[in-house]
Amino acid sequence: MAPSKTLSSARKRDAARLTRGLRGIVFFLFAVSGLINLLALTGSFYMMQVYDRALTSGSIQTLVALSTLAIGLYLFQGCFDVIRSQVLVRVGARFDQEIAPVAHRVTVDMPRLGFSTSEAMERGRDVDTVRSFLSGQGPGALFDLPWIPLYLAFVYFLHPWLGGLTLAGAVLLTLLTLLSEVMVRRINNDTRQAAIARGAIADSNARNAEVLKAMGFAPRAVERFDEVNREHLLLQTRSSDLGGTFGAVSRVLRMVLQSAILGLGAYLTIKGELSAGAIIAASVASARALAPVDQAIANWKPFVAARMAFQRLRETMTALSKAVEPMELPAPHRSLKVDKITVAAPGSGQVLLSEASFDIQAGRAVGIIGPSGGGKTTLVRAITGIWPVLRGAVRLDEAELEQWPEESIGRHLGYLPQEVALLDATVEENISRLAERVDPAKVVEAAMAAGIHEMILRLPQGYTTQIGPQGTALSAGQRQRIGLARALYGNPFLLVMDEPNSNLDSEGETALTAAIEQVKARGGIVVIVAHRPSALQAVDDIGLIQAGRLVAFGPRDKILPPAQPRAAASAPNPAAAERVATMPRAVGFGEQPTILQGRVPA
Repeated sequence: MAPSKTLSSARKRDAARLTRGLRGIVFFLFAVSGLINLLALTGSFYMMQVYDRALTSGSIQTLVALSTLAIGLYLFQGCFDVIRSQVLVRVGARFDQEIAPVAHRVTVDMPRLGFSTSEAMERGRDVDTVRSFLSGQGPGALFDLPWIPLYLAFVYFLHPWLGGLTLAGAVLLTLLTLLSEVMVRRINNDTRQAAIARGAIADSNARNAEVLKAMGFAPRAVERFDEVNREHLLLQTRSSDLGGTFGAVSRVLRMVLQSAILGLGAYLTIKGELSAGAIIAASVASARALAPVDQAIANWKPFVAARMAFQRLRETMTALSKAVEPMELPAPHRSLKVDKITVAAPGSGQVLLSEASFDIQAGRAVGIIGPSGGGKTTLVRAITGIWPVLRGAVRLDEAELEQWPEESIGRHLGYLPQEVALLDATVEENISRLAERVDPAKVVEAAMAAGIHEMILRLPQGYTTQIGPQGTALSAGQRQRIGLARALYGNPFLLVMDEPNSNLDSEGETALTAAIEQVKARGGIVVIVAHRPSALQAVDDIGLIQAGRLVAFGPRDKILPPAQPRAAASAPNPAAAERVATMPRAVGFGEQPTILQGRVPA
């Protein structure tokens, strides 16, 4: 089977998860709704019998019997209504239980692909929207709509003119519903986009609260939020006005039609073509016939929101589809190969790194240096699989990262980002990467490798100390060293660190160097991005990145020789030396490095 067909089948399969097992439930609810609507005719028949039989005969026994029968039928109707409501609630809960983890997975992935946090959180809100709609009154109205002909037939049976008037009212309300759909759809989408923009600014302000307070521009940040919030409120007001207007018009039309049914029934009774009981029966039945349409209009805004949310979730499931799930591979133990990779920023598509290549064998450490904005962090994100590569490949033991199951590759990779973010959990849970079965020995081993075992023991509850949101209970240096312990947990083969010593003191830098030496000693590979030369004491090779290109790669002593007078600096590779002539000023390592035997990609 062709790969495209396989992927298409996988997408259909994953999209079908949203409605898996619902066909039988829908048929059941349709049947239950039929019984509810059939039993809802009880009121009409009761009125006919009371007015046309009990009152004319003056029989108390007949009235009691009719009333008893009607109460029994009403109780059955109520029971079926409760059953339908409870089934819908459970359908919504099951939908949430199955889809919410998938939606949250997208929430986790979207920020690294260039989306705002507010946009990412929208997928979780989509699940809530669908579940809330399923648990509300909207689905009941939709299940009642197909049974409107039952009431129309009953009213038509009483008199064709009454049936025609009821049919006209139903058609008029249906057209009103369709008009509401056309006018509200666009504005609802605009309202959603405005809500996302407002949420993005609110999230940004919250994350930068300290800066806003310290430098006194919180009022301007609030004004910026207020501007976007006003636009959101304007759109929301317009949407609510439209929904409220259509709802009010439909209610007025229902009252007018109900009065028209009574008036026409009275006229037909005067003419001798209808009984008095039939007037009341026709009024009750016509009201019931129009009620689902009226309820559908009242719940149309939630219905549209749920439909749009469901469509986005379907697209999400399709986007996550994989034609073939990667098989488990042996643990890597030989090499890391970066093969002519080109990487672009997911949000903008701007190429940040071009044609970068190098090989690292087990037991070696590589330092990546270069000016800010040159592409160092981009390289790190490509090596760890955070950002996809446009061209080329990153391979562990000759296997591309995509060939590894995600959880499997995660066990063999340790990552310390430039900005360390810890989870709102205990120190133990953070270091163990939220392992289901925590091995205390491995946690302590990782902490000792990072040189923070004693520091953790001095915390209020030791390893069970709650860190708090974003790890605010710890200093920046403590967070960075716990992040290092997390990266070292489980002795991963590949350790990737981006500015790991930015918040470390001399003791922390000593522990960092010792950790790198330990990884090398056990046959692992270390890739470290650094501006401070103290972090590169234990590396074997150096890669120099400038302007999105790897311009040099070679042994550390050749790329970064000891400081020497500028006039005495040798440069066997004049072209390469010319390209890095300004590097010391950008990187801040002192004297100009001489590139010897470094591979300089064309």
